Amino acid sequence: MKLTLVGAGPGDPDLITVKGIKALQQADVVMYDALVHPALLDYCRPDALKVYVGKRRGAYSCMQEDINPLIVHYAQQYGHVVRLKGGDSFVFGRGFEEIEFARQHGIETQVVPGLSSSYAVPAAAGIPLTTRGISESFWVVTGTTKSGQLSNDLHLAAQSTATVVVLMGMHKLADIMAIFADCGKAETPVAIIQNGTLADQQIVVGRVQDIVEKVNESGIDNPAIIVIGEVAGLSTNPTIAVTEAISQHLTTNNVL
Repeated sequence: MKLTLVGAGPGDPDLITVKGIKALQQADVVMYDALVHPALLDYCRPDALKVYVGKRRGAYSCMQEDINPLIVHYAQQYGHVVRLKGGDSFVFGRGFEEIEFARQHGIETQVVPGLSSSYAVPAAAGIPLTTRGISESFWVVTGTTKSGQLSNDLHLAAQSTATVVVLMGMHKLADIMAIFADCGKAETPVAIIQNGTLADQQIVVGRVQDIVEKVNESGIDNPAIIVIGEVAGLSTNPTIAVTEAISQHLTTNNVL
């Protein structure tokens, strides 16, 4: 009996790791999420059992409390279970919960990391989370806690000079922007990236004070991530934007 937790990457099926592909080829059962690209299932053996256990806001959802015992059931009945999860399963993927539950039932476990959408999606959109002269660090914060409330860490992140990446936060976008506006960051650039790394990727760029309006006008929706910080404006015109952003940063900090 074995459970292999595989990160499928941010969306583009070419961005899964070679080790992840090898695990899929060896699996007796593959349990996959809503954000997993269907093409990845082509790596499975023809006789492998494929089980959809997707979780997505506003759509059919298999609860985590159901998934954990299913993993144990399939491992006991079939042998090797691959749990295929979008991004990296240890970054807001509840992967550790699944690993621990399996271990408690005597199942061997392995983790195959994946590219997290928190940094891979901005990169694919031409947005560096850190770049010299503009951003020295970044935060990755969930937009939804277990209780359904905004994370308190957002208030701390808004006070920093770091780039802030918010996952699963689109349904609370106005509340998130209000937090940053209250910290005097109404003019801070914001980028919203939907379906990052895929052919139908869409990007809306604005500022804290107007991004909600721009999102409403564009119709952009989940799955999307939010990037807040000076680097968020770099995707529109990289050469000009980098020069302007560095100049603005140096002026603000009295370097010039």
